[in-house]
Amino acid sequence: MVPDATDGCYRARYHGRGQRGGALLDLNRFFDRAIRAAFHDLGVADDDAALYLAGMLTRFARIENLYPRGIAQPRLESVVDMLLDIQAAWQDDTPAFRPEHEVTVRRHIGDYTLFMTGVFRERVERTASMSYYVSEGKRAYRFVSEHDRARSGRERAPYRRLAERFEGYMRALDYARHTYFADPTLPPFLRPTFG
Repeated sequence: MVPDATDGCYRARYHGRGQRGGALLDLNRFFDRAIRAAFHDLGVADDDAALYLAGMLTRFARIENLYPRGIAQPRLESVVDMLLDIQAAWQDDTPAFRPEHEVTVRRHIGDYTLFMTGVFRERVERTASMSYYVSEGKRAYRFVSEHDRARSGRERAPYRRLAERFEGYMRALDYARHTYFADPTLPPFLRPTFG
């Protein structure tokens, strides 16, 4: 079973501009429909991953979720910051000793690297190493997958598939960005529709 990827408090809403009556568009629903449409176009059949990716995009719509607070630093803004935070969590001679924190940070590394390589691919290519992001993302998802399996005997979310198919999901996010994420100021006939 896949957990509710919107995690309750991350349920975000966008007030549509130019729509009569100020109709609300549920951001998670928008991302879910966009990801499922992209998966359909690309021939990818993975409902659990679509649900997970939509939840990840919804979470990262809030900057404090993209760059969360860390143990060692006020904000984790890079993969290196996140790896240093894991190191700090394991220092048993400090009050920050929290080894279980590694699972949370590893999940975030997987999500962050997939998000950045899929949605902001050009930025990663310009400012970082794409292969580094991909390898760290895959490693992080494998770690979380194995932790889930060892802890409960099963995986709760598609972390193993995210690790194994990282590049495919990265391309699907890039495709969704170019095809289905539209500027709300565009005229209605230029906005994407979900079949």
